[in-house]
Amino acid sequence: MTSTSHDASHDAPRDLVGIGIGPFNLSLAALAHPLTGLRTAFYDQRPHFTWHSGLLLDDATVQVPFLADLVTLADPTSPWTFLNHLRARDRLYPFYFAEHFHIRRTEYDAYCRWVADRLPALHFGHRVDTVRWNPGHALFDVGLTRLDPDGRAASPGRVRAHHLVLGVGTEPWVPEPLRPLADAPGLPVVHADDYLTHRGTLLAAGHITVIGTGQSGAEVFLDLLRRRPVGRERLHWLGRTGAFAPMEYSRLGLEHFTPDHTRYFHALPEAVRDRLVPAQWQLHKGIDAATIAAVHDELYRRTLHGGWPDAVLTPAVRVRAAARVGPAGIELQLEHTRQRTRTRLTTDAVVLATGHRGRPLDRLLAPLDPHLRRDRAGRPRVDEHYRLVLDPRVTGSVYVQNAELHTHGVGAPDLGLAAWRSATILNHLTGRETYPLPARTAFTTFGLHPRTPQVPPARRAARLTPLADGT
Repeated sequence: MTSTSHDASHDAPRDLVGIGIGPFNLSLAALAHPLTGLRTAFYDQRPHFTWHSGLLLDDATVQVPFLADLVTLADPTSPWTFLNHLRARDRLYPFYFAEHFHIRRTEYDAYCRWVADRLPALHFGHRVDTVRWNPGHALFDVGLTRLDPDGRAASPGRVRAHHLVLGVGTEPWVPEPLRPLADAPGLPVVHADDYLTHRGTLLAAGHITVIGTGQSGAEVFLDLLRRRPVGRERLHWLGRTGAFAPMEYSRLGLEHFTPDHTRYFHALPEAVRDRLVPAQWQLHKGIDAATIAAVHDELYRRTLHGGWPDAVLTPAVRVRAAARVGPAGIELQLEHTRQRTRTRLTTDAVVLATGHRGRPLDRLLAPLDPHLRRDRAGRPRVDEHYRLVLDPRVTGSVYVQNAELHTHGVGAPDLGLAAWRSATILNHLTGRETYPLPARTAFTTFGLHPRTPQVPPARRAARLTPLADGT
């Protein structure tokens, strides 16, 4: 029996219930699908699969190679590989000749939707409201609400599960000084996640400011720049980082996104991990070199007939405060973090390329709170198998996906570790090596291992060979 679909009101307990269907739980569902006897169900309140739809720009690429799809790095023979998606669409030869190691974001989204449309264990249009541990049955009770096509509550439901996996993903983050503007009606202040939805309105504005110097900020700025008239661009691009810095993409640098580094990081003391994560920002929050080059090329092209484009690019700037000016204007109070100088900028529209934060789990897990074990900062502890550390009386496991940055490091949100983490969870859940995983994945040795000699043994002295005739 394979992983099967079921009605939310069906009372038979599932071995695993997933909450949220983003790429990570989609990976887990795909790898769980062929496992005989494993009963799974995954729920998401959205009507269908979507992945950062507001940033599916035509030329934007995924920042990991196509091999980092949902399943290949755990099982390249799976029917849910990206290459099999191409085969099903009769696109293998065009892809072969295109020679794209990094595919477009729109193509990755289409691939994920292809998988999501074919996995019977996925249930969209279902909101998970509560999660409780039922000690009498040794099961989790999951309260659901089925939603109608307009997102309104239609009917309640319940499902029981031996184990849970949380893949609720992230949500757009807006810095505190900008929240009043983001919530104000009638102002063109949008998060980059909604950029494509509001691009027409933004382009109609006289002056546009992009805040955020990461990849999404660069992509939005480049797209706006290409669509504005030469000499009348009227664009500002600002951000807190000290430079429009390239993402670390050297081959040994990328080994920070391997299981080897994940295991090393998890074993570090909590205080060390907390210092290390912000120090590694350029591993995952910089701008890829191709996008930086494209921005520079477009700016340079606009100087060919003399003059400079009307575009201001300033790093190391933070927004201290923001306010409405007149009926539709926006005033930003800025501070340069190194000069300690301050100024005001009046603009007509703002794009907040300020990143994402993990969706808070506290509301969903409130009934489990007495059973949760937390670290000194009050965050849930997560073990090496991606399980929340719970009171031993809770015999079921709650696995997490992309909610373990503080315990597993910068690889937590990386698509390249999706299949490996999913396989790790399934191996632990089934109690066997369902998906064999490599013991070593990096040339870099992260850390010293006290029980293993790190210094090569001394060379033996060379033995001299007597010359003939005693000379």
